[in-house]
Amino acid sequence: MKIVGENMGKIARILVAAVLLSGMPAPSSAQTRTVNTEKGPVLLSVVARGLAQPWGMDVFPNGAIVLTEKPGRLRILDQEGNLSAPLGGVPPVADVGQGGLLDVTVDPAFASNRLIWLAYSEPASDGTNSTAVARARLSADGTTLEEVTVVFRQLPRYPGRLHFGARVAFAGDGTLFVTLGERFRDPWREQAQDLCSHLGKVVRLQPDGTAPGDNPFIGRDDALPELWSYGHRNVQGAAIHPETGKLWISEHGPRGGDELNVLEPGGNYGWPLVSHGVEYSGQPVGRGRRSAPGLEDPVSTWTPAIAPGGIAFYRSGAFPGWQGNLLVSGLGARAILRLELEGEAVVHEERLIADEGRRIRDVAVGPDGVIYALTDDEQDGSVLRLTPGG
Repeated sequence: MKIVGENMGKIARILVAAVLLSGMPAPSSAQTRTVNTEKGPVLLSVVARGLAQPWGMDVFPNGAIVLTEKPGRLRILDQEGNLSAPLGGVPPVADVGQGGLLDVTVDPAFASNRLIWLAYSEPASDGTNSTAVARARLSADGTTLEEVTVVFRQLPRYPGRLHFGARVAFAGDGTLFVTLGERFRDPWREQAQDLCSHLGKVVRLQPDGTAPGDNPFIGRDDALPELWSYGHRNVQGAAIHPETGKLWISEHGPRGGDELNVLEPGGNYGWPLVSHGVEYSGQPVGRGRRSAPGLEDPVSTWTPAIAPGGIAFYRSGAFPGWQGNLLVSGLGARAILRLELEGEAVVHEERLIADEGRRIRDVAVGPDGVIYALTDDEQDGSVLRLTPGG
């Protein structure tokens, strides 16, 4: 019986691998359990698995999910839990280190224009790479991207593997924000303070990639017109506050000092002049200061680091006790952080599904108030779903 069991296990693994390679959905292994939270029990389900480093996701108006896999694949997960084959038409990506196919954002007018937006590390012929943003139209049958157009490229390019940033968030006026890493190493990271460089910045663009006329640095010869804020390290979370319209971001610190920031136009958020963390060597960042005149202070910081990924505001009645909360995915925290807010202050934090022990890369809220999370695994990344109940 032992030999038979082993052979059956091998056959099962081969079948699953074949299904994954074919791009068809794997056999369902959905599991649901009750998770206790401070606001009552919720149901946690695994609705898809077998993904290769899923990085970003967004929700279509009908509740289906579009998600990225860092090696360069884009997939759609329908409401029945069926995972599509990789979509065609995805632009080439530099799958190096932290780079690859990163964020995906559904256009606010998707119902009429079928547009989606991709942020990714784009390879160049000289061996360098940088963050790029492309828009594309999803084909009528949902299998491929059409009319793919790159609307933004981060400059300067750099032959590195780290700190691409790469979240995209649409404001209520139709402009879009893009977060851009400072590429980690000296002397490149110093350009986070250089207004003629895209490194370590958040930019605000029109959908065609041009700079809106009311951006804070418009008309200055010593600054790029698309810049919105600067002095950032590696911003991997971005969400628009549903009431104030302000952009909130989560930002990786070095060793400790991860940040939650509310961005003001033209604001300098300090990196690498100040930090609530220290260098990986244990040495102070810069002069070891946490703040300085003329620099914006974070709303909240985390030490030890939580390694924050995507963020989302919760505005639904499905979890009434979470109304107005900010959800933060935590790679290092291996949890979803639920932050209760009073204005722009964090007054309470709860860590959800921490006992799963999974690195959470992104979080999103469906039109029905259901919460989705991506787990960051190289071979068995998952889509988790949180629903009321228990």
